[in-house]
Amino acid sequence: MTAPGAAPAPPTGSPADPAARAQLCERLLTELRAEISRADSKASVLVAALGMTAGVFSGLLAGRQWTPAALSGAGTVLWWAGAVCLALSLFALLLAVLPRYRSGTWTPGLPLSYFGDIQQAVRHGHLESALADTERLPTAGLTRALAETSRIAARKHQWIRAGLVAFGSGTVLLPASLLIR
Repeated sequence: MTAPGAAPAPPTGSPADPAARAQLCERLLTELRAEISRADSKASVLVAALGMTAGVFSGLLAGRQWTPAALSGAGTVLWWAGAVCLALSLFALLLAVLPRYRSGTWTPGLPLSYFGDIQQAVRHGHLESALADTERLPTAGLTRALAETSRIAARKHQWIRAGLVAFGSGTVLLPASLLIR
């Protein structure tokens, strides 16, 4: 018995319809690819914001003939910590938009799941048989693609999160270093 408003338990024991499973995998792949595109857009916007932040700080301070040597000891530490945070932010955000490919794991008999598999099949002279395997086992290829695409999306979000934390830290530390006497 389920509680009112609770979702019913999924059926167990019987395998799902292969066509429905393939359709589900295709829908999830489409959603994951859209998520990867959004992650790339977020990282690109953050790289642009990082460039603007660095430009504003540089412009303001260069126009005043200022150097970090003018800061107190604690201010200097905060300044360089902020600069390092901004550099780490750039590194993390660039890693977020870096194209990700898995190493060649395709072998004859497996369905194709992404362009690297196709390249390997061509190199081995097995493209026709690989296409037949993919047609015969569409869900297997889709689930491999789904797992790989999910890994890529998760990794991009990890780098964006790290870049955002470093960016926020840098944008707080740099101005704070100027306030410490």
